[in-house]
Amino acid sequence: MGKKITIEPVTRVEGHGKVTIHLDNDNTVTESRLHIVEFRGFERFVQGRPYWEAPVLVQRLCGICPVSHHLAAAKAIDVIVGAGTGDGLTVTADKMRRLMHYGQIFQSHALHFFHLCSPDILFGVDGDPAVRNVVGVAMEHKELAVQGVLMRKYGQEIIAATAGKKIHGTGAIPGGINKNLSIEERDAFLNGIEGNPQLTADQMVDWSETVLEFFKDYHRKNKDFIDGFASFPSSHLSIVREDGALDLYHGVIRAVDAEGNRLIDDVDYQQYDTIISEGVKKWSYMKFPYLTELGPEKGWYRVGPLARLNVCDFIDTPSAQREFEEFRAYTKGKPNGMSMHYHWARLIEILHAAEKMRELLQDPDLQGEDLVVQGRRQPSGVGVIEAPRGTLFHHYDVDQDDQITMCNLIVSTTNNNEPMNAAVNGAAVSHIQGQPEITEGMMNAVEVAIRAYDPCLSCATHAVGKMPLEVSLVDRQGNTIAVKQSNMSV
Repeated sequence: MGKKITIEPVTRVEGHGKVTIHLDNDNTVTESRLHIVEFRGFERFVQGRPYWEAPVLVQRLCGICPVSHHLAAAKAIDVIVGAGTGDGLTVTADKMRRLMHYGQIFQSHALHFFHLCSPDILFGVDGDPAVRNVVGVAMEHKELAVQGVLMRKYGQEIIAATAGKKIHGTGAIPGGINKNLSIEERDAFLNGIEGNPQLTADQMVDWSETVLEFFKDYHRKNKDFIDGFASFPSSHLSIVREDGALDLYHGVIRAVDAEGNRLIDDVDYQQYDTIISEGVKKWSYMKFPYLTELGPEKGWYRVGPLARLNVCDFIDTPSAQREFEEFRAYTKGKPNGMSMHYHWARLIEILHAAEKMRELLQDPDLQGEDLVVQGRRQPSGVGVIEAPRGTLFHHYDVDQDDQITMCNLIVSTTNNNEPMNAAVNGAAVSHIQGQPEITEGMMNAVEVAIRAYDPCLSCATHAVGKMPLEVSLVDRQGNTIAVKQSNMSV
């Protein structure tokens, strides 16, 4: 008599989802699925709206990564107003947007590692759920918790200064930006926000190096878990700068297979729809992208920090480049397929973002007054950016009345849909298969696999509410054998 385990909702992620795990009579895992149970429909909502509203409107997809949607939409609208594809803006507009974007990368990665991921590291996958949460981190590891809060605050203040607000800002406009950075704002970020000597650009770099060493030390002590948990080979995709450098704001599309061979060789992202297709499955509202040439079975890929470090050739900031070299050497230059190494890659990126913010803050171009350009109007535009969670595509068509007639969004988490399902299955096989009863630690192990990808499920479905975590064992006749429930861990 087979069983089905349901985990609903998945906790310590943005948005709502559930997991179902099917087992046969011998408690062998036969199938595992990550279901996205929200439906939001933003691709339809924006149709009929004036194109200039898109950069502000689409931010409502998410309160965690609104800057990413803001900038991806703005880059698409830049094309429509004739401002080019990222390299056509004024130097001030380009660098202000980059500062905004690196502030978003910095604060989002800090949120994920300190608030969502660190409880599993500090207290163990099967630790007491009453302690294994952000409150437990604050109570038992105060210095680390405070550091995480202040790092996130610094990134949010960068966003406020460049976008106008910490959440749902208006800084990026068609063809440019609506403000520069004042001398007073610059000096505060360099020397201490609100007179706080800890909130400086130099301190952010130092703290980023500290938390990276914290993780590497944990890795050394828990190598089998970090290397072996939910690991599998895959292809990887991201944008890179034209010289192959890591570039989170602008670049060309590159993809490599599990051996590092090029699958997509630096393609202009305006042509994304010639290389990427999107499949659907009846059990999820989230789409399943794949490389068209390889088809849905073999063409899926990973995106995000792990993929970006597997795809790029180098990092153009010195401390992050040093860490990148160590990261790549760990797998002897081959792409890294270990899901838990997303955390290692994410912390290298947080260091890179800190270095980039410090570099940009010292650039006098941020005080320039030439903010907007326009050119020949175009009927369509694509904007692509590396959001914290991975490659983000925005595509808009507009008519002669300036109304949006088509919108296609391929969100970072959507790109990671298939690999997250593979990670769920790997965790289920290693922790649940063959076990006679459900434990809370087993349930959390499956969620740990998902959290490694830092998914934003609200973005990916284009709900509000709180639900308990409930796992049920159900036989093939639909009879409930056992139920286990716990409060949602946030």
